[in-house]
Amino acid sequence: MDKQELGAFLRSRRERLRPQDVGLASGPRRRTPGLRREEAAVLAHISTEYYIRLEQGRAPRPSGEVLSGIAGALRLTEAESDHLHVLAGTAPTRARLHRREVRPSILALLERLPQTAAFVMSAAFEVLAWNHLAAALMEDFAPLAPRDRNLARRAFLGPQRPDATLYGISDATEFRHQVVMELHATLARYPTDPAVTGLVDELRNASPDFARLWERHDVEPAPMLTKTFRHPAVGEITVDCDKLTLTDRDQCLVLYTAPPGSPGADALALLNVLGAEASDSLR
Repeated sequence: MDKQELGAFLRSRRERLRPQDVGLASGPRRRTPGLRREEAAVLAHISTEYYIRLEQGRAPRPSGEVLSGIAGALRLTEAESDHLHVLAGTAPTRARLHRREVRPSILALLERLPQTAAFVMSAAFEVLAWNHLAAALMEDFAPLAPRDRNLARRAFLGPQRPDATLYGISDATEFRHQVVMELHATLARYPTDPAVTGLVDELRNASPDFARLWERHDVEPAPMLTKTFRHPAVGEITVDCDKLTLTDRDQCLVLYTAPPGSPGADALALLNVLGAEASDSLR
């Protein structure tokens, strides 16, 4: 049970709610945003004192029934409710360290996917494996040290020029928000993994933007995206972005594809010919 993170998460969810969201009159003289603690406690059918202690990180582990009541009171989504249970230590936990070894069958699959830029990413956003087209679209990860293959670190601590973007993607702001949301969930699953805790600490200390987003405690999953890359060799490439979870190792397979005959498909085909070397020389 991570008492401090649990308390911070509860506060963030309570403060985003308005009284009218839960059928209460707003009333005068509210000095702070959101519900009052006593209101949240009443809605969750628990004592105000116990709820306050939960937010302050001083309460013993709540039962599943109490957590369900709190989730309903704070109008948590399914993802937020799952995160609440993980923080409280009532959900199954994984091994102490997140896994970086990619299954041989997935490595073989990367090379067999036609006209698809694909890579495998760890729970901590490290690119673990990639195919030829992913290297051409993004960059050749082979010469980089493992810490420099981390997309979270690149998103928040990469080039700081005003015109710098993350591989030229059109949704860099949304991607950074998604990184923070997923790292919240990763830290809850691996609270003692030094690679995970070290990454989060580094980003919180070095990036005010990351620190600001981290305090929001958002944990919603990402929808399927359409993404546009502004590539130095072939210009704009619009692709569909799909993430497939590899549950046995807590990794994900990211696929960038384009409909046959579309400009995006033509651009990917050209990149497949140019390769990573030609593209890297223009970056």
